[in-house]
Amino acid sequence: MQETKEAKKLVLSGIQPSGTLTLGNYLGALRNWTKMQDEYLCYYMLADLHTITVRQVPAELRQNCLKTAAIYLAAGLDPEKITLFLQSMVPAHSQLAWVLNCYAMMGELNRMTQFKDKSARHADNINGGLYTYPVLMAADILLYQADYVPVGKDQKQHVELARDIANRFNNTYSETFRIPEPIISTNTASIRSLSDPTKKMSKSESGDGTIFVLDNKDTILRKVRKAVTDSDGEIRRGEGKHGINNLMNIYSAATGKTDGEIESEFAGKGYGDFKLAVGEAIADLLGGIQQEYERYMADKAYLNRVLIEGAERASYAANKTLSKVYRKVGFYDPHK
Repeated sequence: MQETKEAKKLVLSGIQPSGTLTLGNYLGALRNWTKMQDEYLCYYMLADLHTITVRQVPAELRQNCLKTAAIYLAAGLDPEKITLFLQSMVPAHSQLAWVLNCYAMMGELNRMTQFKDKSARHADNINGGLYTYPVLMAADILLYQADYVPVGKDQKQHVELARDIANRFNNTYSETFRIPEPIISTNTASIRSLSDPTKKMSKSESGDGTIFVLDNKDTILRKVRKAVTDSDGEIRRGEGKHGINNLMNIYSAATGKTDGEIESEFAGKGYGDFKLAVGEAIADLLGGIQQEYERYMADKAYLNRVLIEGAERASYAANKTLSKVYRKVGFYDPHK
């Protein structure tokens, strides 16, 4: 007997549309999401509410939302199988976040490492949104009664906070929220900056350390050619060989080859040969996505329809949870 949608476990995840997605976003998140869409009931959002904790140019943010939606689809996400939506189009995210703020403890928020990191990077704009960002993330997850949340290691702490808040609320009132489990994407952590492989590849990085999903082949080859390596001269994984380890991670992810196969392929060859092969593999991997992206961007009406229909489906699911929460905390509804 074929499994019904209702019987499937629910997955919720999202990426901020704060700029063009990176190779790390694709390998660590989007490619895994496409594999999940047949097995799970998937809600994938464009996390634009989270994006404004850092100042954005409004016109650029609007365009980035559209571009990111097109990249989601170009990467293989099927709006017939998943719910794809803009976070800001579902008001229940903000509404539940306020309620959950009242069930999140100051000590918990003070321990959030991303607040410390972002405060250091944006010292001129340490706003309340940066501080309560994890509570909005908890609302994102708990609204849909998510079973699983695919995240990188740097976001695991936020899922743990969502679990703590959900348990606290459930214990105060009664069973309301499903307790989510993180799915840790190891690929996200392993794709590092080409110019500083001790740091994660980031959308906000300036220079040539980040490969973007929409970079053309010449740009990709140039960036990889300039990638930091070491003086060892051998293409092998090793302690302290951060640059080569990173390039091996990327090449393995792009080609499916193991460390042993990569080391055999480039035995006796130099870093120049290896970098060229890595760049070619990345360009081949992203080429098809870029073609599909252009096709979707040429049909804005279709993208808008996907986002509108996705927001309607997401709102239906989210409002069921929000209504239950409002009733349990004691908000009066004169319609009932």
